[in-house]
Amino acid sequence: MSENLVAADAEAPDTEAPATEAGLAARIRSAFESGEPLAVCGHGSKAVMLRPVQAAHTVSTRHLSGVSLYSPSELILSAGAGTKVCEIEAILAAQGQHLIAEPPDFSALYGTGGAPTVGGMVAANLAGSRRVAWGATRDHVMGLRAVAGNGEVLRAGGRVLKNVTGLDICKLLTGSHGTLAVLSEVTLKVLPAPERRATLAIVGLDPVRGVAALAAALGSPYAVSGAAYLPAEAAARMPMLAWLGGSVTLARIEDFAPSVVYRTDRLRGELASFGAGEVLDDGATRALWSAIGNVAPLALEPSGDAPEQAVWRVSVRPSAGPAVAAALAAALGARWFMDWGGGLVWIAAPATSAAHAEVARVVAAAGGVWILMRAPDSLRVAVDVIPPEVTALARISRRVKAAFDPKGILNPGRMRAGM
Repeated sequence: MSENLVAADAEAPDTEAPATEAGLAARIRSAFESGEPLAVCGHGSKAVMLRPVQAAHTVSTRHLSGVSLYSPSELILSAGAGTKVCEIEAILAAQGQHLIAEPPDFSALYGTGGAPTVGGMVAANLAGSRRVAWGATRDHVMGLRAVAGNGEVLRAGGRVLKNVTGLDICKLLTGSHGTLAVLSEVTLKVLPAPERRATLAIVGLDPVRGVAALAAALGSPYAVSGAAYLPAEAAARMPMLAWLGGSVTLARIEDFAPSVVYRTDRLRGELASFGAGEVLDDGATRALWSAIGNVAPLALEPSGDAPEQAVWRVSVRPSAGPAVAAALAAALGARWFMDWGGGLVWIAAPATSAAHAEVARVVAAAGGVWILMRAPDSLRVAVDVIPPEVTALARISRRVKAAFDPKGILNPGRMRAGM
């Protein structure tokens, strides 16, 4: 990596970490006046996500931490962008509540040591397996504060559930990866945590049949909150699944204990035509879905002379998931598994430009989209990390970027070269 390319969440030696929002605004204003590009980071948990940022200096939000408002009765929590997600989860758990979107932790996937922050979670719009039932992180952001690329402090949304009129800036900034503004505080809707969890596991289905079972589970009246398919190789890597011996089709139910028992039993009956189901208890279910959200089934630890692996997150219509996975397994020897009822396919394959081009081709043919989630710097610099935009949409993106970050100083190059 050249000296002017830094990972956007890496804690470089010259990282500055303002202690207040005013300090953050002053630092960004100074960079705006001098035209100095800035990499934006939190605690460094996503150091190799998307493209290396074209900036020599880094500003961190790690000191903008702490919960400024928590009203369990109103189901609302506000926290500084640098607050660790694990700290928020602990505060919520003490009140029997949780983060709705089940944010994943990609520290193991990326090989970084930093803890994910709530600002990073929102900036990247990260959600786990519960997204299939409860929506993405952006659906639960009620308000935020941020600093634009000219140093102006922005306030959007509020601290009540019905607060949006006009342009929804919260949704615009959620998923913008720090390229439009630097988040300083976020306000989230939260919900009561389930008392009990259980997972119905059906063994031995092929991918097409597995996705059909997941569709039936999601279409049932039993409020399935997780729906995944792991081929035999991926399932064997999960201690709570290895004993089943084969591919595994998984449907999770969460609620009060008696309801979970009843609904799991009824779901098993409705899916009996797909095979006899095993029920995983609360402890195994917690560990399993955390591992699935964190992409543990791909197990990317270095092994001997095996080529370095890249990872793509592919979104397609669920019925197309099996065909995409099969095509990439045949062409690249890719390893994979499916979440979100088959609509999310995680792919691991050799980190080469040829492999990347094949992933893009196969996914486009299926009408889907992809994100290059992990790759060596040489590949992240050489290829698109998200699909190119059509001309009309690219024009709108440039206008939005110019409005929020007039000189293009925030995370330049993070999502697209030259932006």
